[in-house]
Amino acid sequence: MSVIKSITSPMKFLIQANLLSQLGEYLKPYGKAGLLICDPFILQKAQQDTEATFKEHNIQAVFSKFSGETTDDEINRLRAIMDDNNAEFVVGLGGGKTLDTAKAVAYYQKVPVIIFPTLASTDAPCTALTVVYNNDGSFNRYLFLPNNPDAVFADTKILASAPARFFAAGVGDGLATYFEARTCYETNGTNLVMMKPTLTGLGIAKMCYETIRDYAPQAMSAVASKSVTPALERTIEATIYMSGVGAESGGLAAAHAIHNGMTVVEDLHAAMHGEKVVFGLLTQLVMEGVPQAELDEVIGIVKAVNLPLTLEDMGLKAFKESEWREVAKLACSEDETIHNEPFEVTPDLVYDAIVATNALLHTYKDK
Repeated sequence: MSVIKSITSPMKFLIQANLLSQLGEYLKPYGKAGLLICDPFILQKAQQDTEATFKEHNIQAVFSKFSGETTDDEINRLRAIMDDNNAEFVVGLGGGKTLDTAKAVAYYQKVPVIIFPTLASTDAPCTALTVVYNNDGSFNRYLFLPNNPDAVFADTKILASAPARFFAAGVGDGLATYFEARTCYETNGTNLVMMKPTLTGLGIAKMCYETIRDYAPQAMSAVASKSVTPALERTIEATIYMSGVGAESGGLAAAHAIHNGMTVVEDLHAAMHGEKVVFGLLTQLVMEGVPQAELDEVIGIVKAVNLPLTLEDMGLKAFKESEWREVAKLACSEDETIHNEPFEVTPDLVYDAIVATNALLHTYKDK
């Protein structure tokens, strides 16, 4: 029986400064009436900046403010608005939960979905997945979607104006993409669509890393001054598109599994996804025994974009062995991606790697 390999991605990815003001032109293929689900902070700007372009291209737009949580109640509320207005497509404008909600609404309504991220903090815009929560904010389920978004639009001017910490977190998430995909490819592991990784997915993941290495430090200076530069544009392409496609098609390994375990550490609840992924990545590299030169290069990038380095930098007040053994145990859960590693992974192995990695990172603090 042959092994099915896969490469999955959005049908279209556009990147440009001031794309929001031209949105009508690019929405024409999807219909004449759409529901735009917006984060509260972008709602007024979205209404103002799209008024002329929607009028020019004869698009009827209904704007709805996102409630703040991806729940079944919120999805059903927005579906009702679509039905009442005969909307033919959905646009999500905002952060991860807004975009996840837009994907879910479009899936249930069987219409196209266009993703318009306002933060470059994760690679979620490109993936065929929605995380659904309960009304109290607790996890409910993963909604695996049959298709990736129809289009992802990256407005570099909006993304450049985001807080530097959010941008750096996207760099951190993207940093792990190649190393996890490399491991998954070498072990013929399972990617995020439950198939086998492709050479194309690995190639995109590698380009993601090389782009971040070469341009992310420059891009951080652009973000600090809210300016659009070639380095910023290339970094956004890497953190949103290359990272999303590379991770979904190439697969994950220890870095994201360790991140998932770290979510139980109360001191780190304020740490961002990409910040914890970076520590998971460095732990993975230590666990895999990579050459020192590779560690030096990755840690150099982490420092250059001002990401937290040690657990203490992320907010850890006290290292409690029992807590971190629980992290290691969760990272090794049966369905976790850590089992794409080329050796048997145990909680003891992961715990020792975490302790050793944090000690190692302290030696880099003042270098």
